[in-house]
Amino acid sequence: MNKLKILNDPIYGFITIPNSQVFDLIQHKYFQRLRRITQMGMSYLVYPGAHHTRFHHAIGCVHLMQQTVNVLRFKGVTISDDEEKALYVAILLHDIGHGPFSHAMEHSVVNNVSHEQISLLFMERLNEEFNGSLTLAIQIFKGEYSRKFMCQLISGQLDMDRADYLKRDSFYTGVAEGNINSERLITMLNVVDDELVVEEKGVYSVEKFIIARRLMYWQVYLHKTGLVAEQLLIRVLKRANELTLRGEKLEASKPLLYFLNNKISIDNFNKETLEVFAKLDDYDVISAMKEWQYHDDFVLSNLCQMIINRNLLKIKIKNKPIKKIDLQKHITRMIEKYNISKTEASYFVFIGDISNQAYHQKQQRINILHKSGKIEDIVKASDQLNLKALSKPVTKYYICYPKE
Repeated sequence: MNKLKILNDPIYGFITIPNSQVFDLIQHKYFQRLRRITQMGMSYLVYPGAHHTRFHHAIGCVHLMQQTVNVLRFKGVTISDDEEKALYVAILLHDIGHGPFSHAMEHSVVNNVSHEQISLLFMERLNEEFNGSLTLAIQIFKGEYSRKFMCQLISGQLDMDRADYLKRDSFYTGVAEGNINSERLITMLNVVDDELVVEEKGVYSVEKFIIARRLMYWQVYLHKTGLVAEQLLIRVLKRANELTLRGEKLEASKPLLYFLNNKISIDNFNKETLEVFAKLDDYDVISAMKEWQYHDDFVLSNLCQMIINRNLLKIKIKNKPIKKIDLQKHITRMIEKYNISKTEASYFVFIGDISNQAYHQKQQRINILHKSGKIEDIVKASDQLNLKALSKPVTKYYICYPKE
C-alpha cells in the first residue's frame, strides 16, 4: 500500500504523512475513533461550525511538528531520525485518550481519570502491538526524556497542541481573535541549553498567541452557553450512572452500559476496560440521550430534552461568589413547582466557577532569546503591559437554574 498519503486540510492545505509508522497508527481503530469525538464538546450549540474532530486536530499537530523539526535542524539543532519519529508519534497520540465530548466523561462516568492517563494507557497498548517501537515517544510524552525541549514541544506553554487548536478552533467557530500565525511562531523557535526559546523577532507573535488564548477562552471555551450545555451533559451521565447502580435498566450501547454499570477509576482501568473505552464515542452518548428523553425519571428525561432540543438552563456569570441565599431560592422554587426532592432539584440548580489564565509564568515559561544571547521571560521581554496581567488567573462564578 502507498503509505505516504497526502491529506487536504482546510487550515494548512496539503499535509503529508511523514512515514509508514505514522500511517499505520492513523489507520489503527484506536485512532480512527477520534473521527467520532468532537474537538470542542458541546460548543457547536453556540458556534454551528464547530463540528471538527480530535482526528483533524491530531493530524494538524503532526504537520506543525514536521515544520518544527525542519526549522530546528536548519538552525543546527541535532535531532536524530529516531527522535524525529518519536516526536511525530507522541504528538499524533497526545489526545487519543479523550472520551465522548472531550472533558464531560472525566467528571461523570469515570472517576477522575484524566484523558492524559487514558492516552498513556492507549500508547502503552499500541507499543505492545508495534513491537516496542513507541517506547521513545512514550518517554517524551511523559516528560521523562533527557532532551527537555522535545517534551516542551508536546506539552508546554508553546507546544504544537496549542499552536494547532487555537488556529483550528478559531477557523471552525469563525472567531477571528484566535487566528494565530503558527507558521511564524514555529519559524522563530530555537533551542538553547536544551530549552525551547523564541528568537527576539518573534516576540510580537508570542504576544498575539497569549492574547489569542485569553480571548478564545472567554469567548469560546468558557462561553456561557457551551458551559451550561457541558454541565448538563455531565449531569445526564451522572444521573444515568446513579439509576443504573440502583438497578434501573437503561437503553444504551454496550460500551456506554459498561461504564454505567461499573465504577471505573485509574486503579481498575485494565486492558478489558481500555478495549471497551476504545469503542466509546459521541454517537453512543447522543443516541442514549435520544432514548432517555422519554424515560420515566424526571431528572434524566428533562436533562436529555434540554440538550437534544437546545432548551438549556439560564446561566448568570458574576465576578463574586454566588450567595447561598440565591442558590437556595432557586432550589426551593424548583422543589415547589415540580414536587421533587432537593437532590433532584440540585441537578437543575447549581453553582460553579471558571478560571482563565492565558500564561502560567511559574510553569514552563516562554523564553525570548535576545540577539545579545540573553534569555528573558516573555513578560519581561515584552513592552505589552497586559502580559503581566494575563499571567494572573481570573476567576468568575456562575449559577444555573431553569428559565421560567
